[in-house]
Amino acid sequence: MQSKDFSELVQARYSVRDFRPDPIPADVLAEILDDARHAPSWSNTRPYLLAVASGDRTDRLRAAYLARFDESLELRHRERGAFLRAWLRRTLPDGDFPTWKRYPDELRKRSVKVGVGLYQQLGIVRGDRDGRDAHARRNLAFFGAPTVAFLLVHEDLLPFSAHDGGLMLQTLMLSATAHGVGSCAMGELATWRSPLETEFDLDPKYKLVTGLALGYPSDAPVNQFRAEHLPVPQAPTR
Repeated sequence: MQSKDFSELVQARYSVRDFRPDPIPADVLAEILDDARHAPSWSNTRPYLLAVASGDRTDRLRAAYLARFDESLELRHRERGAFLRAWLRRTLPDGDFPTWKRYPDELRKRSVKVGVGLYQQLGIVRGDRDGRDAHARRNLAFFGAPTVAFLLVHEDLLPFSAHDGGLMLQTLMLSATAHGVGSCAMGELATWRSPLETEFDLDPKYKLVTGLALGYPSDAPVNQFRAEHLPVPQAPTR
């Protein structure tokens, strides 16, 4: 491989936000997962699990996550009494880490910028709460992807297990791109763990940190959107 080939592969990867329903052939998915095992890991501990669903299992998970989203709308809208009602109904987020939190100010501006650009691509104007809710709901539908994966990392090796898990996911996504398969990492799926517990036998020491949608990109206009990729921030010298 020449360096330009790798650069082209890295730059070809993007977050797919609308997938065709076509399933990923089993042999293709197996090759992608096999490539992912070659990611580096501290002391070769591989302190993570990947819960992968396709077919009917994906559909059941999609339905469960959509139900959680619908139950959480008044919480998202910060309506009066929403927390108490959700607590009484036992519908509060049950993920291992909080996902609904404000970004630090110096990082939030980047999130705001990409959000504005994405909403412009989708035709969602400022103040269009219904439009924003509809797009957020698509997250919990895995953007229609036929395959979804969930990354769980060992709690006793945090934060390094999350570091290793991220290296593995990046390797997986690059392999997917090379196989013509699109991907989208979705931290929002870590808001709820309970849907996974009904589909997978999970060791409680492994904590959910993100989800990943996999499939073939559709021709939807949203897939033309590209986030700005800034230079790697470097620490100043003394």
